[in-house]
Amino acid sequence: MYNKILVIEILEQIIESIDIVRERCGYAVYVDDFMDTKTGQEKLDSICMKLIAVGESLKNIDKITNYTLLPLYPIIEWKKIKGIRDFISHHYFDLDAEMIYGICKNNIPELLSVLVEMKNDLLNNKELK
Repeated sequence: MYNKILVIEILEQIIESIDIVRERCGYAVYVDDFMDTKTGQEKLDSICMKLIAVGESLKNIDKITNYTLLPLYPIIEWKKIKGIRDFISHHYFDLDAEMIYGICKNNIPELLSVLVEMKNDLLNNKELK
């Protein structure tokens, strides 16, 4: 068995980071909004840093739970999220603003919903299969 309290604390940090990503993504109506101004570039940079933290934290949750928790929520492509962390970290200068914009607009809301569900399941001691 793993330390649920620790996992819940990490989930809370991830949820907070995702909320910040959502807020900062709201700045961009179009992908070019990230690239055409210094403010947009700063928003993009800060979003990328949060996505790195999210990916790293999910890797930690995976290790702590012996790779058993994340697969219980298969609607999310966890491997891709953790891979985004690696890509941003190791290939930052190859970063595609359109990719980050797409993640913000298409994936962040569902991810946030599943993370909140996961946290609530752990808090409510729901029997996780």
